[in-house]
Amino acid sequence: MIEHMIRERESSPLKFDQRRTKTIGKLIGNVIGYTINFILLLLILNQLGINLAPLLAGAGVLGLAIGFGAQSLVKDVITGFFIIFEDQFGVGDIVQIGNFKGTVEEIGLRVTRVRSWTGEVFIIPNGSIRDVTNFSIYNSVAVVDISVAYEADVDKALELMRETAKRLFESNEDIVKEPEVLGVQNIGNSDVVLRMTAECKPNKHIPISRIIKAEVRKAFEMNNIGVPYPKIVNLTRIERAE
Repeated sequence: MIEHMIRERESSPLKFDQRRTKTIGKLIGNVIGYTINFILLLLILNQLGINLAPLLAGAGVLGLAIGFGAQSLVKDVITGFFIIFEDQFGVGDIVQIGNFKGTVEEIGLRVTRVRSWTGEVFIIPNGSIRDVTNFSIYNSVAVVDISVAYEADVDKALELMRETAKRLFESNEDIVKEPEVLGVQNIGNSDVVLRMTAECKPNKHIPISRIIKAEVRKAFEMNNIGVPYPKIVNLTRIERAE
């Protein structure tokens, strides 16, 4: 029923934030699952002939005792509530929590599951989440540095980069703004570094950087813009005989 409600909301004229819809849907599913399991346990105990009245009467005292002994559990639940309430991150976001970086698969009452791009799943207690970096909220920026040889025509190389940037902006929907060629970024021992930036959709800066490098490289090869390579100069001293 919860999954059906989420699908109806996504397809309805009233547009809801899909990130929060998925996150809250999974959380409600967890809460309902815990509640059903608890009621099911009570029904089983009742069928076994166990009197539930004293058990329910002592549940308050038992819960208080457990609360003192399970402060970390209570902290996890409260932190998880505020993570969802403040919309710090949601299911499907790419985040970095401490040393763990990946896609959020689930935000539960007690733990958050994060899957890395190599397949590992990190299970992080909500109470231990302090610093979070969310890469999925705003657009990202691809910073691309291209090196050319000292002998290359820098002005021509910059013009080729502008033409490539314009072509990519028109053909790639992940680039939200026409890339900007900033110019000479650095002068090294054997190369001149040219920099370009491109504003992309969230988490698209890495693949866009690879595409830009490949296309600029092709443009340089077609126009004989040389790439840098190490140079060694050998000096030979010749002494005249007296």
